[in-house]
Amino acid sequence: MSQRGLEALLRPKSIAVIGASDRPGRAGHFMMRNLLAGGFSGPVMPVTPKYRAVSGVLAWPTIASLPFAPDLAVICTHAKRNLELLQQLGEKGCKACIILSAPASQLEALKSCAAQWQIRLLGPNSLGLLAPWQGLNASFSPVPIEKGRIAFISQSAAVSNTILDWAQQRNLGFSWFIALGDSLDTDVDDLLDFLARDGKTSAILLYLEHLSDARRFVSASRSASRNKPILVIKSGRSHQAQALLGTHSGLDAAWDAAIQRAGLLRVQDTHELFTAVESLSHMRPLRGNRLMIVSNGAAPAALALDELYARNGKLASLSDDTLTALAALLPEGVGRGNPLDLKDDATPQRYVDCINILLNSHELDALMIVHAPSAVAPATESAEQIIQAIAAHPRGKQVTLLTNWCGEFSSQAARRAFTQAGIPTWRTPEGTVTAFMHQVEYRRNQKQLRETPALPASLTQDSAQAHQLLSQALARGVTTLDTHEVQPILQAYGLATLPTWIAGSSEQAATIAEQIGYPVALKLRSPDIAHKSEVQGVMLYLRNGAEVQQAADAIVDRVKKTLPQARIEGLLVQSMAHRAGAQELRVVVQQDALFGPVILLGEGGVEWQADKQAAVALPPLNMTLARYLVIQAIKSGKIRRRGGLASLDIPALSQLLVQVSNLVVDCPEIQRLDIHPLLAAGSEFTLLDVTLELAPFSGDNAARLAIRPYPQQLEELVTLKDGQRCVFRPILPEDEPLLRAFIAQVTKEDLYYRYFSEINEFTHEDLANMTQIDYDREMAFVAVRQQQASSEIIGVTRAISDADNIDAEFSVLVRSDLKGLGMGRRLLEKMIRYTREHGLQQLTGITMPHNRGMITLARKLGFGVDVQLDEGIVSLNLPLHRDIS
Repeated sequence: MSQRGLEALLRPKSIAVIGASDRPGRAGHFMMRNLLAGGFSGPVMPVTPKYRAVSGVLAWPTIASLPFAPDLAVICTHAKRNLELLQQLGEKGCKACIILSAPASQLEALKSCAAQWQIRLLGPNSLGLLAPWQGLNASFSPVPIEKGRIAFISQSAAVSNTILDWAQQRNLGFSWFIALGDSLDTDVDDLLDFLARDGKTSAILLYLEHLSDARRFVSASRSASRNKPILVIKSGRSHQAQALLGTHSGLDAAWDAAIQRAGLLRVQDTHELFTAVESLSHMRPLRGNRLMIVSNGAAPAALALDELYARNGKLASLSDDTLTALAALLPEGVGRGNPLDLKDDATPQRYVDCINILLNSHELDALMIVHAPSAVAPATESAEQIIQAIAAHPRGKQVTLLTNWCGEFSSQAARRAFTQAGIPTWRTPEGTVTAFMHQVEYRRNQKQLRETPALPASLTQDSAQAHQLLSQALARGVTTLDTHEVQPILQAYGLATLPTWIAGSSEQAATIAEQIGYPVALKLRSPDIAHKSEVQGVMLYLRNGAEVQQAADAIVDRVKKTLPQARIEGLLVQSMAHRAGAQELRVVVQQDALFGPVILLGEGGVEWQADKQAAVALPPLNMTLARYLVIQAIKSGKIRRRGGLASLDIPALSQLLVQVSNLVVDCPEIQRLDIHPLLAAGSEFTLLDVTLELAPFSGDNAARLAIRPYPQQLEELVTLKDGQRCVFRPILPEDEPLLRAFIAQVTKEDLYYRYFSEINEFTHEDLANMTQIDYDREMAFVAVRQQQASSEIIGVTRAISDADNIDAEFSVLVRSDLKGLGMGRRLLEKMIRYTREHGLQQLTGITMPHNRGMITLARKLGFGVDVQLDEGIVSLNLPLHRDIS
């Protein structure tokens, strides 16, 4: 996420082409031609001893002979010279370099050399970069591109060329077009941080094959997606495709989970990629998911409807008043529902009249207009009249518009007219619906990104006991725990394990089991095997009593063969009468090669195929994220609704998933957890069979997770000057209502000092951004005190670091009626300690000259104070290499 040197790479003021050539077909010839044709305004300096000039530009024989250090160099020579040339560029003072090709054996040496001289690298094996707003074409692309608002980042040169060619035909422009190649230095997360702040970029499109650091990617994506839509296409969904690409990108469903968690949108194939680019070019904010379809033929409307239902979309429902208004315009025999078929004799005026009525209503969020080739309604004339009608209507910009002008030759001019009017258009009904559902899913992911989690019921959590039990097992060399062995660990986190056993002889147990069809287990001892000296449970879930005796005998025979010295004490039977008809679910936690621990939810099956049978989420989970996981599992058919069953209690299952998440986050020794089956009957859940696989762990527990968990270790009990006690802790997403209440008790003057403007109201989005933070990039500590049966926030301090983790900007806000208790100082001291331990070098802030309290406090804590009266601000600065006094 480092931004060091990226300005030189992406906005260079001078460029050197190493290995420039006048010979057609040479890399140095292509690069010089493209740089000069692109209209780059800075000096382009060819470096070659073979020519006095290249493409009419004076050449320099060596890097050392250049008149000054270029911002950016492009190495176009044979790959064997890469290292020596990069060394020379470093000695000259060059800040950034594009390496067009390099063998794998050279990568580490190149990386080390670049780090030595602090040179930013793009590539190797990169197509290069294009920045049309700067007239920069430092690439091998044979195709020029127009200026636009979409940034495209690709890990594939082949896909890059395909997109460039496709975009040229459709006159689609880009703000940036960057081919990463091997991403030796500059990677996706660096560019996301850069583009999130770029004024020319309104949307970002990614083509990915692999990630070097999942956590950095999720963190940068989450931050950037709060400001700009980001779409992702990820190739290599199957293991075979990953092998072909030479990548090991883990479980594909884990990619889905990470992309969704970060608020991005994933498209599945190249066709959807093209559709997505077209959507982004003219995307308007979608206010809901109700789609209205208007067509001049039933067949294209039916194709659209099929695609909508296949993607779980939603049609708008029209009111009686709207239907009556439409009926007055339409001839007899024309249906008045949704889709609205205007028939093949529909004139442009019929289209316009119906569209006006629909826009007048507030019953739809998006309007899809379909036109099939027609002699009565020529494509271009119909398009022009519809464009005028939409422009003239007051709600023309409030409803999301999508147009589908079918055909090719006769519809080209119409589609061009829509594009010029800023209205997205597609060739097929299916492609149009796909684009709409992209927007629906993106809106859903963004909503999830900002949704305030519900507070769960009281959760039991005894992490110390769990750690002790896991440590004891590993000390004995035990790496697999079965159901009864894992019981105390699960109970430490409030997870309901097996109820009381009914014990007796084999005959008694089998007789009872035969009557009521219980699950059956075997209790045995084996003194010759150390880890079997404890009571063991061999579980088999039986659906009816007729199977019990035969299964029990089979279990006994199998145990006698595998553990001949084991002493069978009898069968144990679990009472499950109250769970008759319970649904069998499966919850698995496993380690993903890229994203670390992932949580999978589905139904039980003989052969478990995670990609096909489970919905996937990344820990840590809160109640909202867990609820989304359950709903996703149901909607995708991973959990099926079954007749005759007690209705699945989604909040209760969500809480169980949060408990599983807490266990996995707290206990890095857990490599795999398999709850199968998890019996669900209404709000009651029984972990019938559980397997836990362990491995010793050392290092940073939080670093193994793709998303940094809540840093509980930073909680602190503090006593204020008046003797009242409160907790200083990191802010939580669930704190949104408390934060709103806190701000309501801060005076307008104090808010003005904090935000430098008068703020009448904080929206949900504002508060979500304040409470749902990425603990890697931002930290906020709240002072919370208990008042009778409720908690309240009485102070907040916040620090937001730059992407390089060097500087952080801080703020402090204390409830206006609680000043003078030393709370502001204590909060700021805590933030200073945290930022220093987090590796930051400097803490900065800005306040107003009239805010005497903040200025005095800053001086006491060692901040440098710079009063800038002309600007009306006071700058505060604290180097973090020394202790506060």
